[in-house]
Amino acid sequence: MRAALLGLPPDVYAAELARARASAKDAARELLADSAVCALVDRLPLRKGASVIAFGDSLTADPESWAVILSEVFAAHRPADGISVSIIAVGGDTTTHALVRMGEVVARDPDWILFLTGVNDARTQGPEPTKTLVDHHETARNLAELRRRAARETKAHCLWLTPPAVIEERVAAHRGLSRFGVRFRNEDIAHVANAVRGLGVPTIDLFSSLAAPELLMEDGLHLTLAGQRQVALEVLRGWSQL
Repeated sequence: MRAALLGLPPDVYAAELARARASAKDAARELLADSAVCALVDRLPLRKGASVIAFGDSLTADPESWAVILSEVFAAHRPADGISVSIIAVGGDTTTHALVRMGEVVARDPDWILFLTGVNDARTQGPEPTKTLVDHHETARNLAELRRRAARETKAHCLWLTPPAVIEERVAAHRGLSRFGVRFRNEDIAHVANAVRGLGVPTIDLFSSLAAPELLMEDGLHLTLAGQRQVALEVLRGWSQL
């Protein structure tokens, strides 16, 4: 079905998906080649059999995403612990969509939830190029409600990631985005990042730490494999300190 939606033969789609998964496994091996990273993984507050959910949008749904890389890290370095990473993420989702999908998170009863959501709230599109898809105040309310629901309806510990900055010029010049009038401005993403920081919960600030152009694809929005690997590393660093 996914191959058909993309207009690809199923075998071509399957081959490309396998390539992406192999790339994520290679990225995990590269991280674990550093003994300091192995020490971070050992220090993570994860019991045996722990279930982890990575929750978000296309930055997490990517088959080479930071969440997939983390899953491969656990499989390679802590295989006896049986740590599982499930991904609940849909490209284009806003924090409003996230509130709807939170029910699936609750149903899975995870030990940890890793949130990376909100960049699409900052999207502008159509005749009002300064009007974001979700108002800044609504974004803050949605994020606060996600935090409350996680606390009320699950036993999970939570770790939040701010969305990374974009390269505005690349976004504006990208044919696939510009044909639909899609724009992203870092001043709008900064509002989302501030709302995440304002939750008063453990947070990894990707907006401040991921600034290298080579970490973003040609569209200026999505992460390259190197960018996804860097996010995985930032998560390990922050998570291991809790």
